[in-house]
Amino acid sequence: MKKLVLLTMLLFFSISKAQDKTVFDVARNGTLAEIQNLNKSNPDLINSLNENKTSPLILACYRGNLEVAQFLIENVKDINYNSDMGTALMAATYKNQPQLVKLLLEKKANPNATDANGITALSLAVQFKNTELVKMLLDYKADKTIKDNKGKTAFEYAVFSQNEPIINLLK
Repeated sequence: MKKLVLLTMLLFFSISKAQDKTVFDVARNGTLAEIQNLNKSNPDLINSLNENKTSPLILACYRGNLEVAQFLIENVKDINYNSDMGTALMAATYKNQPQLVKLLLEKKANPNATDANGITALSLAVQFKNTELVKMLLDYKADKTIKDNKGKTAFEYAVFSQNEPIINLLK
């Protein structure tokens, strides 16, 4: 009998705890089922912003929460939402998530959006010496002439890093 009561209490607390998760918690490290349930209960939640004006999609991309990010890419109103930290595309590039970068680009993510510092996803890929993402972004018409707030282009970052394969891609 004690085991049954204990099991019932554990089940109750785990359900209560799961219901306490915000859309931002789920975006960071939740499951596909959790984000789908939140979306069913309130479709506007996935388009909300947290206190830092960051969207669930950006958080899911930064955390590499692939299934949740994929769901959000398919269902949010604006995959190009730009916070002070940049866009979901920038987050996926920063965290080296080629699968998310490709999906975002296929869904018309803007490869030329800039963050508060004027940095683009292409500049991030160059600075991280990620040839695969540089090529992918260029294939989707990333503008290699955009200057950041320091007046530098992606090409200038490539030259500074002396990365010949990326320099050749950007020529």
